[in-house]
Amino acid sequence: MIEVEIYAPGVRSEAAMMQLRNQMDHFPRVRYKVDARHDLVYFEIDRPGDINQQEIDQIFDAIDLQARFVGQIPEELRSGQTSKLS
Repeated sequence: MIEVEIYAPGVRSEAAMMQLRNQMDHFPRVRYKVDARHDLVYFEIDRPGDINQQEIDQIFDAIDLQARFVGQIPEELRSGQTSKLS
């Protein structure tokens, strides 16, 4: 399992939370948890290939938030094909 922590200022707003939930519908096998008090989103990824770094960036770009990875980005997330989110 891969765990990733994202700092996303503004994710605590109700609108951003709803948009995040809608974006995460595109990735049903990726679990996430939001720490609204600290503007953090935690991802748990069971299998490499379920999501990658570019797709995580696209999720937050789609809701107009700047995502910053906390700590080192796991190698398994750096590679892989990206799929455009609508």
